[in-house]
Amino acid sequence: MDIFDKVNTQKGNIGQYAKQAHGYFAFPKLEGEINSRMKFRGKEVLTWSLNNYIGLANHPEVRKADAESAEKWGLAYPMGARMMSGQTSRHEDLEAQLADFVGKPDAFLLNFGYQGMLSIIDALVNRHDVIVYDSESHACIMDGLRLHQGKRFVYPHNDMENLHKQLERATKWAENTGGGILVITEGVFGMAGDLGKLDQIVAMKQEFNFRLLVDDAHGFGVMGPTGAGTPEHFGVQNEIDVLFGTFAKAMAGIGAFVACNEDVCDYLRYNMRSQTFAKSLPMPIVEGSIKRLELLRNKPELREQLFTITNALQKGLTEAGLEIGCTESPVTPVYLSGSVAEGTQVTMDLRENYNIFCSIVVYPVIPKGQLLLRLIPTATHTLEDVEYTVKAFKDVATKLKEGKYSNEKFADIFNQ
Repeated sequence: MDIFDKVNTQKGNIGQYAKQAHGYFAFPKLEGEINSRMKFRGKEVLTWSLNNYIGLANHPEVRKADAESAEKWGLAYPMGARMMSGQTSRHEDLEAQLADFVGKPDAFLLNFGYQGMLSIIDALVNRHDVIVYDSESHACIMDGLRLHQGKRFVYPHNDMENLHKQLERATKWAENTGGGILVITEGVFGMAGDLGKLDQIVAMKQEFNFRLLVDDAHGFGVMGPTGAGTPEHFGVQNEIDVLFGTFAKAMAGIGAFVACNEDVCDYLRYNMRSQTFAKSLPMPIVEGSIKRLELLRNKPELREQLFTITNALQKGLTEAGLEIGCTESPVTPVYLSGSVAEGTQVTMDLRENYNIFCSIVVYPVIPKGQLLLRLIPTATHTLEDVEYTVKAFKDVATKLKEGKYSNEKFADIFNQ
C-alpha cells in the first residue's frame, strides 16, 4: 500500500468536506485591519471570531512598539535557539514580568502555545508517572498525552466526584510504579466558556499527592481582578504548580509562557525539546509582548469594556430565548438543534444576509443533532453591535425551528 493512498480514501472528519467548505466554512479569509468589523469575500462583516479580547491587536501603542522594534532589530534577531545563541536580556525581562504578573517565582517563554503545552507535558512525565485529565481538554493537551508512555486516566468534564475516583486509581497505580501524578485541566474551556473547577481540584491536594498543570490560554489577561488569570479568579494562584498562558488571546500576539517555581522552570528550560531545538522568539515579538503586558496591567478600562460587552451580549441572548450553556467567561456559545446541513445554512444566512461572521461547530466535534455558534466578544465591540447581533440570532433561531433551512440551496452537500 502506498502511504499516500489515504489522501483520497481517509480524508478525516473535516477534510472529507474540503472541496465544499474551503474558503468559506474552512480557511475563510478575513481581511483588513483586525477589528470588530472586517472584510469577508469583499464585504464588511461584524466579526465575532477573533480572540482579540481587550482590543490590543491594533492598539496604537502596540502598533508603534511593533513597528519600532522591527525597524531596530529586523525579524531575525536573535538567531538560533535560546540555549545556543538566541538569549537576550529582553527575553529575560519579559519572563520576569510575566512571572510577577501571575504570581509565580519564574517563567519561561515558549515559541507557540500549542507546541509549548505539548512539550510541557512531554518534559514533566515519564513512563512511571500517571496523568489525570479533563475529558474536554484542548487538542494540544490531547497531543501531549499521546507522547506519554505511562498510564493516564480521564474524568468527565468538570466532574469532581469522578476526578476523586480517578485520583484514587492513579494513586494505586503510582504506588506500584514509583511514579507521580499530574492532573491537567483548563482555566477557561475555550469552546463552552465554563471554568475549570480549580478551587475544588486544589482542595483535593489535602487527600492526594499530585501536581496540577493548568492551561489558562483563554483566562490569562481576562479573568481575575487584575486579569492575571483563572487561578486569580479563584484565589488559588499559589496552589497551581504549573501555569500555562498564551499571547495569542488577550495579548493579541504570538508566543506563550509557562510559570512555576524556579527549580521546575529551570528543568523545563533544559528539557523542553520544542524550545531546545527551535529558534528563539524574534525581538519584535518580545518587545511587542512587553508593551502588550504593560497595557494589560495598566489599562483596566480595556477589560472593563470587554466585560461590559460580554455581559450585555450574554444577557441579551438569554433574554431572547437562546441557550448559551454555563459560560462563566467572555467565550459565548449559542447552542441550537439541527443537522450539519442546516448548520451550514444558518452560517451562510448570518454571513450573507446579516453580515455577521462567527465560528460554527458541528458534528463530530459536538454530538449529532447539535449546532454551536461561538461568539468572542472584545473591547472593540459596541453595545449597538450587541443589539444587532442578538436580533439576528433570534431571527435565525426562529427560522431553524420552523424548518426554513432544511431545503435551502446546498443543504444536502454535507450528507454526500
